[in-house]
Amino acid sequence: MTPIETYINNQPLAYQERLQTIRTTMAAILPEADECLKYQMPTFYWHENVIHFALFKHHIGLYPTPSAVTAFADQLTDYQTSKGAIQLPLTAPLPLDLIREITEFRRREVIAKYHLTD
Repeated sequence: MTPIETYINNQPLAYQERLQTIRTTMAAILPEADECLKYQMPTFYWHENVIHFALFKHHIGLYPTPSAVTAFADQLTDYQTSKGAIQLPLTAPLPLDLIREITEFRRREVIAKYHLTD
């Protein structure tokens, strides 16, 4: 079991499916990444912290770095954001297409930064 799976299994049952869906979506895009906990949050690490997420009382926090929040600002108007964070309300459907696009964006950033081949 990965550290992210352990994190998900330790969350309230009502939110485990949502968290697992996020994990599965990210893992499909980042198969080479390690699944770990950084800052006590599920993290996909591939040469650097690529993206984090975590459950909070009223939302799931998505932490794709400030560059991703800036790049997707037009698509994030329905969400609370800060410099490097996006709040996904627990009462709303998961924006899986957006999560997928942001994760793909971060993957491309890492490939460019470290001169990797896709």
